Amino acid sequence: MSGLGKWSLGIGTGLLAVAVLFRAMDMIPVTVIVGIVGLIAIGMAGYDALYEWLGRVQRRRGAAKARRDREREIREGR
Repeated sequence: MSGLGKWSLGIGTGLLAVAVLFRAMDMIPVTVIVGIVGLIAIGMAGYDALYEWLGRVQRRRGAAKARRDREREIREGR
């Protein structure tokens, strides 16, 4: 996860905790606004984590393909 993803996760988690606190104090409009912003931040963190994971998968597949091509060339004697 990149720095932006970690930051978004921390901020989003904090905002959701604050939303729960505001809900306990019956401040519904503030709860809704803070909760929505917190969910957006957590969504950004999830998207970032997924993007990083897919990038790693793509690099791993590329390395495996290069390894197979190299082994095939060695077998064929090129």
